[in-house]
Amino acid sequence: MADITVKAKAAHPSLAERPLPPQATPGEPVWDIIELLFFAYRDFVGDPDEVLGPLGFGRAHHRVLHFVNRNPGMKVADLLEILNITKQSLGRVLKQLVDQGYVVQREGVRDRRQRLLYVTAKGEALALRLAGLQMQRIRRAFDEIGPGAHEAARRFLTAMIDHDNREGVLRLIARADGAARPRG
Repeated sequence: MADITVKAKAAHPSLAERPLPPQATPGEPVWDIIELLFFAYRDFVGDPDEVLGPLGFGRAHHRVLHFVNRNPGMKVADLLEILNITKQSLGRVLKQLVDQGYVVQREGVRDRRQRLLYVTAKGEALALRLAGLQMQRIRRAFDEIGPGAHEAARRFLTAMIDHDNREGVLRLIARADGAARPRG
């Protein structure tokens, strides 16, 4: 399933309107980084794709499982914002995950209109299996690079996130790192 952007970035000019920085002219070494990112992403998601395919799931299912597992009790609205996809796209994916017993939805305690998401034991097991494949790939890369690889990768990837979203992303990661993992 293709990702569909929910909202445009009002605070930033479109990418087509942005001038190229001086070092980003055709033929400069930045092309290697662009292509390495494409290939790294292909392989990073390829390992989980092999597990998800026979289940009838794709990358959208993977992302939902990942973020619900890391953020138990998250609101559907928050997941929509994180994934930046349409309600309709998320609805299809969630329905499949709920129907097959990987995720449960509950009403909010304070606001019954809220839909809070939790992985089941089955959902947690799948999320951890997929993350384990990705962690193996990351650890192999860090071992090849040597000391300081984790921090360098973290700084680079953080810098790749739009400036106005960085703090929110880092807070989300820190909150998930510190959260207990109740299941549905």
